[in-house]
Amino acid sequence: MNDLKGKTIRGGAVRLGAQFANFAIRTVSLMVLARLLAPKDFGLVGMVTAFTGVLGLFRDFGLSSAAIQRDIVTDEQLSTLFWINILVGFLLAVSALGMAPAIAALYHEPRLIGVTASLATAFIFNAAGVQHGAILQRQMRFTTLSLINTIALVLSTGAAIAAAMLSFGYWSLVVMAVIFPLIASIGNWLTAGWTPGMPRKKSGVRSMMRFGGTVTLNSLIWYVATNFDKVLLGRYWGVDALGLYGRAYQLVNIPTENINSAAGEVAFAALSRVQNDPVRLKNYFLKGYMLVLAMTVPVAIGCALFADDLISVVLGAKWQNAAPIFRLLAPTVLGFAIGNPLAWLLFSTGRVGRSTLMSLVSSPIMIISFVLALPYGPKGVAAAYSAGMMIWILPAIAWAVHGTGIAFKDILSTVKWPLVSGMAAAAVAYGVRTTFGLSASALPRLVLESGSMVIVYLGVLIFVSGQKSLYANLLRGLLGSAPAERKDLVPL
Repeated sequence: MNDLKGKTIRGGAVRLGAQFANFAIRTVSLMVLARLLAPKDFGLVGMVTAFTGVLGLFRDFGLSSAAIQRDIVTDEQLSTLFWINILVGFLLAVSALGMAPAIAALYHEPRLIGVTASLATAFIFNAAGVQHGAILQRQMRFTTLSLINTIALVLSTGAAIAAAMLSFGYWSLVVMAVIFPLIASIGNWLTAGWTPGMPRKKSGVRSMMRFGGTVTLNSLIWYVATNFDKVLLGRYWGVDALGLYGRAYQLVNIPTENINSAAGEVAFAALSRVQNDPVRLKNYFLKGYMLVLAMTVPVAIGCALFADDLISVVLGAKWQNAAPIFRLLAPTVLGFAIGNPLAWLLFSTGRVGRSTLMSLVSSPIMIISFVLALPYGPKGVAAAYSAGMMIWILPAIAWAVHGTGIAFKDILSTVKWPLVSGMAAAAVAYGVRTTFGLSASALPRLVLESGSMVIVYLGVLIFVSGQKSLYANLLRGLLGSAPAERKDLVPL
């Protein structure tokens, strides 16, 4: 608990910096692979990951979250959780193998059997490093975690690009998916400095398993709802349509996933440490919420305004049909930015049951919208995705914050200025685009319009909104004397 505020700020900065690097790596790899592979290659793997992704939600059974959320976790409990994770990973791999013939039959594509069998090994690799990663996160050793993940990403994407250059086609994407968890687990073992013992029957993990099971159920419900679109498109519109939709979806979600993943890891660990201190909990949550929104709003606006240029620069000319899909998915960036941080609050305070109920209510909204929009193809489904999320977001906020000490108006006040700044920046950027950029090629035009948007956005957000002191305080916390990472700062 020593210097929790400072460690939170520095940990968040490190994770965001690492996620920015990961974003750059993933974007470059996507640019390269999009030029080396065909849309059908991405579509083939996407058909399998729509199903193995469901199994992936069980890969740690929520036990890493349970270990992080607890005030104190014993070595016996960690060892027992480790072996449970290994068992779960093995069962998931066997389940994926069993699903392979059915997946191939569903899509009338026999090649999917080998793809599914290969992807199954990733479950075992991931399971071996779950609790070691949880230890590093409890200790708020985010520099170490960031380095491990970056190395794993570089090696896995490098292997995928090499395989694509050697004409391995869709197997290049399989290689990337399998190598990443293998390298990450090895890194977690080498740096955590912990060797699991034998499991114990009465180690006190039953309540942790209930917590983890509820977290997993919540993730499963939401995953099914938000990936049903890909199953429908693959089944009724084929690999080409799914390939276009999948690349647009991946590209629009890369910045969202990076920002929310980085902020979420740090916020969940920090909020769990102050869950019994309502004043600090509210203060930490709202500041973290503000930062996530401040970083995400310009991304959402840029995806909507500059879709054609972004697709042209990142994916290339042959993917231009993905641009309207990409634009229609842009509102989901904002929806996830507003909604995802609510999970930090609910999970860190033990309100996982409420989160599950919220998913049970929202999932039918998403699924019904996909079914209704399916006759209109990938563009219709993309529009339905965004519309369903926007319809649900305000009720979700009110439900999530009820009884937490954080009021609905606190959330609206936090959301207001990033949105106002974003609208002002969007108006200026659109004016710049129409006045100066129409005659330029895609890359110079993208630099011009996005640069003008960012400058106006930051100017309004920092100076007009009166939040200059907030960012100044964060900068001072970041630049303050930072003690070296120690394993004893937060008890296991």
